[in-house]
Amino acid sequence: MSFQISPFRDAVAVTPSDATVIPFTRGVYVGGTGNIAVRMNGTTSLFSGVPAGTTLYITVDQILATNTTATLINALY
Repeated sequence: MSFQISPFRDAVAVTPSDATVIPFTRGVYVGGTGNIAVRMNGTTSLFSGVPAGTTLYITVDQILATNTTATLINALY
């Protein structure tokens, strides 16, 4: 399966929070290895063992503090 990805136009550092809702992302960059818990379509998902330097091409509106151990997280728009 092939798909095209257009470049991101903005990146914003995110501090994980169980309360803060952010604008829907086009992706999430993880700068420091760890787990990242996110809310996608109202459902919480956990991505385990994400390596440093990974871009997750996911649309989320929350990056949760609970269960997130990854660091240097940026929301990509």
